[in-house]
Amino acid sequence: MIFITLGSQKFQFNRLLRAVDRLTASGDIDDEIFAQIGYSDYRPENYRFKEFLDRQEFSDMTDRAGIVITHGGTGAIIGALKKKKKVIAVPRRAENKEHVDDHQRQLVKEFGDLNLIYECDDCNQLGEALKKVQNMQFDSYQSNTEAYIASIEDFLKQ
Repeated sequence: MIFITLGSQKFQFNRLLRAVDRLTASGDIDDEIFAQIGYSDYRPENYRFKEFLDRQEFSDMTDRAGIVITHGGTGAIIGALKKKKKVIAVPRRAENKEHVDDHQRQLVKEFGDLNLIYECDDCNQLGEALKKVQNMQFDSYQSNTEAYIASIEDFLKQ
């Protein structure tokens, strides 16, 4: 199953939803797809979707997925990586009114450079990205949370 998550900020990401719809309609994607579409106003015709999922629904969808396609949000990417999912991240673009700036392009590039995710900056390349990801091996995500907490505790003890 492919799970698409577009976050909960008040920006549309119709470009990505349309690309997946085209790939599904053409038969280039034949996996089950479910999308959490957020504030997008495009309504997919060839796969199931819901605007927002509660925490449990979101967790269940991520658990079921073999691949997670997401926007370039840090939380969405890290959440999928923690569950050891293959991630294709498509950054939102300011020029398409998908966000206020292009910081997601930088974030996605950093995660890609660390070999944690597959970067897909162009929705027209999404079909190829899905084919490539099937056989790719990614590095494991290592959280720094415990190191940060230990550092803060050390500081507070002083």
